[in-house]
Amino acid sequence: MEKELTKQLNWYYYGMMVLTLISATLGYLLTKQWNLIVPIEVMDELGHPNSIAQVIQYVVIVDALFFIPMGLYGFKRRVDKIRRIEDETEKYAKYKKEAIIRIILVSNTMVLGMFAFYLLNGYQSMLWVSAIAAIGWYFTKPTPRKIQLELLPPDVETY
Repeated sequence: MEKELTKQLNWYYYGMMVLTLISATLGYLLTKQWNLIVPIEVMDELGHPNSIAQVIQYVVIVDALFFIPMGLYGFKRRVDKIRRIEDETEKYAKYKKEAIIRIILVSNTMVLGMFAFYLLNGYQSMLWVSAIAAIGWYFTKPTPRKIQLELLPPDVETY
């Protein structure tokens, strides 16, 4: 059952990377290649921060600070309830739903950060925020063993 569930969850896991690549490609094409969007300068001529650029940065950073921990910790809290379910079919169905939510919550900052990187004219900090989200995304990788360990009853030792 875990192998089948892993295959299903991998669609979402790798789908988020595909969305990140599409976001980065669109950001590049819209700002650099086709010139449909004028990149926003982070600093104006006098060296003062551009307020629109700051708002975009705040949105991406707050997104990362809220959704990455919420996805990882919130999933752990919800799986504590799921592992107590006796019916295996229901247990795996609820686990799948929660795992999909975890993957999307943790990795959405990658998509947003890559687009913001190009929108802000290659502002390096947005790339770093996307990299932090990618590290969190890596921790959501579904494997059969990980699913087994997460669904073990709370009183079973895993060593």
